[in-house]
Amino acid sequence: MIEPDHPRLSIVRQCELASISRSSFYREPTVESAATLRLMRLIDEQFLETPWYGSRQMVRHLRRNGWCVGRHRIRRLMTKMGLAPIYQHPKTSEPHPRHKVYPYLLRHLTIDQPNHVWCADVTYIPMRRGFLYLVAIMDWASRKVLAWRLSNTMDADFCVAALEEAIVRHGKPGIFNTDQGSQFTSHDFTGVLNKVGIAISMDGKGAWRDNVLVERLWRSIKYEEIYLRACDTVSEARASIGRYLAFCDGRRPRSSLDRRTPDQAYFDRPPQTAAA
Repeated sequence: MIEPDHPRLSIVRQCELASISRSSFYREPTVESAATLRLMRLIDEQFLETPWYGSRQMVRHLRRNGWCVGRHRIRRLMTKMGLAPIYQHPKTSEPHPRHKVYPYLLRHLTIDQPNHVWCADVTYIPMRRGFLYLVAIMDWASRKVLAWRLSNTMDADFCVAALEEAIVRHGKPGIFNTDQGSQFTSHDFTGVLNKVGIAISMDGKGAWRDNVLVERLWRSIKYEEIYLRACDTVSEARASIGRYLAFCDGRRPRSSLDRRTPDQAYFDRPPQTAAA
């Protein structure tokens, strides 16, 4: 998909057009066996149903379903996938011990206008022969996905790229809320927010309830798109996710938005009515 010797487009520009980070292009992905990839998908599916499962509970579940697995292996895979039970840690990744954690700003706050609060999260995306990570930047009030990126690493680069795109395309929110994952507490990510004057809010450990909007998106995109289409390449995954998000934002009305789509709610447009 990326052509290093392209006569007109640099690698940086090609990565931007493909919505992947430069680190994803340069880093060789870790190869996992087909059986391990299948196991990771089963873990991911079960975690969507029971996000309080730690490695012990996940091992018991998998053993009940015929998998001979040990706790250390499952713990390693859950860490690699960015999954951690809601009663212990945020659901993306461990906070970095040297990164600043910002206070939570959303308590008792009414959020009913676009660009008041944005939020972000990272999830694991299974593929036929590997896996990727997906980050989405979402407007809290309208549920519109403002930008997204894919990566084969959990580095902060692809999260920063998505954030910068969202700001360029949609302006800036008053507050940006995330969990304490190391991507979001990184100096690169918080530096962008501080530079443009966006207030930073971070959930406390295990405060999964404030990420529920993005978690609903992950559940929908996986059950309605990702699990139904086993993508072989990053370009296929990007096209599949792009189609689905365009449908969700532009064509799927939400009861919570007075039967408007996220696009209509974000741009303050009335819902479309059926022709008589």
